[in-house]
Amino acid sequence: MNDHVQRNLSLLLGDPKKAIIKLSIPIMIGSMVQTLYNFVDGIWVSGVGADSLAAVGLFMPFMLILSALGMGIGVGGSSAISRAIGSKDRARAGNVAEHTLIMGTIIGTAVGLLMLPFLNGIFLKMGASAHIAELATAYGTVIILGTPLMFLSSLGNAILRGEGDTKRAMYVMLISSILNMILDPIFIFTFNMGVVGAAVATVISIAVSATIIMFWLLVKKDTYVQLRLRYFHRNWSIIKEIFAVGLPSSFAQISMSLTMIILNTIVISAGGDYGMSVFAGGWRVVMLAIVPLTGIAAAVTSVTGAAYGAKNMKNLKIAYLYGVKIGTVLGAITGALIWIFAPQLTYLFTYSESSASLAPGIIEFLRYIVFYFPAVAAGMLTSSMFRGIKKGTYSFIQTILRGLVMQVIFTYLLGIVLGYGLAGIWIGIVIANIAASAIALPWGLATLKKVEREWHSSG
Repeated sequence: MNDHVQRNLSLLLGDPKKAIIKLSIPIMIGSMVQTLYNFVDGIWVSGVGADSLAAVGLFMPFMLILSALGMGIGVGGSSAISRAIGSKDRARAGNVAEHTLIMGTIIGTAVGLLMLPFLNGIFLKMGASAHIAELATAYGTVIILGTPLMFLSSLGNAILRGEGDTKRAMYVMLISSILNMILDPIFIFTFNMGVVGAAVATVISIAVSATIIMFWLLVKKDTYVQLRLRYFHRNWSIIKEIFAVGLPSSFAQISMSLTMIILNTIVISAGGDYGMSVFAGGWRVVMLAIVPLTGIAAAVTSVTGAAYGAKNMKNLKIAYLYGVKIGTVLGAITGALIWIFAPQLTYLFTYSESSASLAPGIIEFLRYIVFYFPAVAAGMLTSSMFRGIKKGTYSFIQTILRGLVMQVIFTYLLGIVLGYGLAGIWIGIVIANIAASAIALPWGLATLKKVEREWHSSG
């Protein structure tokens, strides 16, 4: 093993607080820039008009469904790799990586192609106007055709994170994101492709990131995880281990996407195309601002997975509780900054004459949603810990409770039934996440106590 790989392993198996900070910072930076290009997409698209911004927002949950499959299988593979490292089984780590890459790409591509014929009809049934549905379908078609590249990039990234190599995972996200931000205005305005141009720029940037990661894993081969695809043999125990965490994680992410589809429908019911445009612009700020928490969450999964594989309960507890603490503090700081800079953030989506009317609505959205960030931390990081210790079903149940149950009920009740409109929907999102975190934290602590008892009883 080279020094680079040895450092990653020492970090993953050492001080859990240090590991979470060191692993999460590169993930945060890479994810921040990657999310930033979605943010920048929204800025450039809003320059074309409010309808184009609404169209991209309308397709976003469907893109998240595809991403959810990649992320879920990637998380299943990543946590299994971390456990193999914890038990010092390098051959199994490599075999897990091979299964992750092959299965994930096949499943993701198939789901994307199956989704394609139904997009326009679904958008119309959600209540979107024919013009916005047409724009959203054109954008979505390009993204779906790039699905295989999206999965190679996402799953390759998960493999690197699983062995603690978050720096190179960050580098490839930086390259991809910066390229997308450069290509966006060229395809949208110079080539006059509008919203379709934004999709083309995204697919090209993803293709570059997939090529770089595959070069590292398959050609350069300087990673702890060794891929030998020519000698690949199906291993049902590995498939079961990946799916035990990956499928519930995918379903959890998909449930969040379904929640977004329902929320979009509720928003359209309460505020029409205007409400959809406001939500599309404001939610891009949320996606960017939540990145620090997702970075900590990914680190918590890797560190708790390694501690679980090594049967080190002390490190497991420290990693979980430290993650929750740091995540809540970061969430509060994030919310405060968004409150202060809400008008400036809003201007990024309302600078053109055709989208200026959205400004009051987006500012109102941001001023309500600031409480979401500290509220969501405990729930998100408990889910990460569950994935690390092979309790993917627990993570799935928690996400269903938070999204498809609580968010839908509270937003529909406050926004539609009680008649508070868009403001009621924004408040409902916050209340749902407060309630979900209040359930998640004691559940997480009780689960760790149960795992500890099982370890003691097994000797």
